Amino acid sequence: MNKWTELITKLHIHPLLWFVMALGLMTGHIKALFCLMIIIFIHELGHAAAAVYFSWRIKGIFLLPFGGTLEVDEHGNRPLKEELSVIAAGPVQHIWLQCAAWVLSANALIGPEVFKMFTFYNITILMINLFPVWPLDGGKLLFLLFSRYIPYQKAQRMSLFASCIGCTFLIGLILLISPSQLSAWVLLIFLAVSLHNEYRNRHYAHIRFLLERYYGKEREVRLLSPITAHADERIYDVMLRFKRGCKHPIIIEKNGEKLSQLDENEVLHAYFADKRTTSSMEELLLVY
Repeated sequence: MNKWTELITKLHIHPLLWFVMALGLMTGHIKALFCLMIIIFIHELGHAAAAVYFSWRIKGIFLLPFGGTLEVDEHGNRPLKEELSVIAAGPVQHIWLQCAAWVLSANALIGPEVFKMFTFYNITILMINLFPVWPLDGGKLLFLLFSRYIPYQKAQRMSLFASCIGCTFLIGLILLISPSQLSAWVLLIFLAVSLHNEYRNRHYAHIRFLLERYYGKEREVRLLSPITAHADERIYDVMLRFKRGCKHPIIIEKNGEKLSQLDENEVLHAYFADKRTTSSMEELLLVY
């Protein structure tokens, strides 16, 4: 089994989608269900194919009624262009899907009703996934933009805050336009639960980001970005300023004067290997 066929074994259907499928079959909306399944499957397959191309470690592909999620064992140290390609590979599929539907309709291979239905679902799912709320594609793009310019941990915090604002906006929009739309509330509940879990695991995510750097798995080093740390500053507080795509020489100062300079690997080693989790930077100098 190669890496492409292995994708099938990682495919999972969320219980919500099973419910929607059962409801569609019972109510006779088979064509609508078929259109929905094709769009969702191709969308997530686009993400997965890009991830496989870049040799990402895929944990699972989960299909949902309004899209899906691709879970990977990567933690912010892949090149930005790779991550952008993987995120964009899902929404891009909607373009050729719409073109294919138009060709089929133009050649009378599908009826105008099916074409209209397919177009509605295709555009709706695309717009939903581009909304800037984690873990939708738009939310991931927003986090990617933040992490391009500011430290990883701060970018994570800002993207979660922006996602909460986005969710609040969606709630107000649904209450104003269609408060009885069940599918919209199901989507909001899913987003709220995902945001809550991401917030709870934010420290774990940052530690995984640092661990990958420690084990030398950072794939892109764009530039040297020195960090000036006070002698009394704790090691972890300094690591909160680590950015993706950068190598950080750590300049230690006391009373405005430079004491010494350490490589980021020395700081990471002290934290993870030597377990100096509460040490200050000045105490670290006694070791190195």
